[in-house]
Amino acid sequence: MAQLEHVNITVSDPKRTAAMLADLFGWKTRWEGSAMAGAGYTMHVGTDDSYIAIYSGSDPDQTVPKADASYQTRGAMNHVGVLVDDLDDVEAKVQALGLKAHSHANYEPGRRFYFHDADGIEFEVISYA
Repeated sequence: MAQLEHVNITVSDPKRTAAMLADLFGWKTRWEGSAMAGAGYTMHVGTDDSYIAIYSGSDPDQTVPKADASYQTRGAMNHVGVLVDDLDDVEAKVQALGLKAHSHANYEPGRRFYFHDADGIEFEVISYA
C-alpha cells in the first residue's frame, strides 16, 4: 500500500504560507532551509506522516497564475485537499486571515469549501464529521 508523503509547491513567501498552514490545520514545521543548492528557501509543513514542501525560488518576480488557470493547463495542480474534523472552525480561521471561502457544498459523505491563499493556490477543506 502506497501513501502520499508530500507535495512541493512554489510560493512567494514560505514563512507566510507556513504560518497560514499551521494556523488553519495545526500543522508544524518539520524542516526548513536553503533549497536546490542555495537557490531559494523551502519549508516542510505538516504532520509526522505527510507534509507540503513550500518552496520559494531565487526569482522575486515569479508570476502568480490566475486562480482558475490550473483547470485549463495540462500538468498544473488544481487544488490541495485537506481533511479536517471541524469545517466551521477552519472556515472561521480562513476568514480571520482575510481569505474568502467559496464553493461550499454538502455531498455524500461530507461537506466542503474552497479558498485561495495569497499566491492563488486553491485549497479544498473537507469534513466527513
